[in-house]
Amino acid sequence: MQAMVLKQLKTPLEWTQLPDRQPGPYEIRVRILACGVCRTDLHVVDGELPNPLLPIIPGHEIVGRIDAIGSGVKGLQMDERVGIPWLGYTDGTCPYCLMHRENLCDQPLFTGFTRDGGYATAAIADARFAFPLGEVGSDVSLAPLLCAGLIGWRSLVLAGEAKRIGFYGFGAAAHILAQVARWQGRSVFAFTRPGDAHTQDFAKSLGAMWAGGSDDRPPESLDAAIIFAPVGALVPAALKAVRKGGRVVCAGIHMSDIPSFPYSILWEERDLTSVANLTRKDGIDFLSLVPQIGIKVTTKAYPLRQANEALADLRAGRFEGAAVLTP
Repeated sequence: MQAMVLKQLKTPLEWTQLPDRQPGPYEIRVRILACGVCRTDLHVVDGELPNPLLPIIPGHEIVGRIDAIGSGVKGLQMDERVGIPWLGYTDGTCPYCLMHRENLCDQPLFTGFTRDGGYATAAIADARFAFPLGEVGSDVSLAPLLCAGLIGWRSLVLAGEAKRIGFYGFGAAAHILAQVARWQGRSVFAFTRPGDAHTQDFAKSLGAMWAGGSDDRPPESLDAAIIFAPVGALVPAALKAVRKGGRVVCAGIHMSDIPSFPYSILWEERDLTSVANLTRKDGIDFLSLVPQIGIKVTTKAYPLRQANEALADLRAGRFEGAAVLTP
């Protein structure tokens, strides 16, 4: 197998040839067809997440076909197309798992962070954390759904029944969730980098009723806002934008420090919460809706060897939607 490997934090990934790996009990091996490039991958490479397993193969939006099956695996077949997400293993016995909150497991493994991921031609995964994808949709278009879609979905659920919802940062996750929210009958307000008219037009093309800069106030108060951009200064901005009793959801795994803000913008029972990881139920619920919604995923494909270029383009915001690597 070949892979782009992170050997040292804050350095470019290195093209590496590795011995073929065999799945252990309850594991599968997949031949990778596509792997999305997520902002979390940037946080891993840049050393913004603590205690990664190094060296590590990044990537946790994996679409592949099963080409080897370990003992004890049930419900999956050879050559079946599956998706492998960020959450790669939970212990099943800690208090959080027993409360059906496996996203907060005390002993988890995360794909592309503490177990090797999808910037490669093959990957080993815990079969219990692989989602059957069926045969509808291209590999490239499905890959971003495995994190941008799933974490976005969990964020949308936590936002509650908000009819007017704002998305701060209109990248891979927001461009998927805007379509879900419109399908649900919600009004979408998109916040981009100030002056980014191109992305604002993109948001409107996906059904946003208003789009402006992150420093703008929306034309009406929001019921809820989801912050996808890893910028702490957006928290007070979003709190100012939501109505009394409104909710602000921080969707990222990493965010710069939140500046101090007056209590008055949190008062009147506004909520501020965060999203951590995902559960398998999130995957089942969201992926079952995808065919009904008819989500159109905007992607830019890169050959696997160009993973460093894809990460650089993501950091600079040089494309719409999501980047995807193809071996």
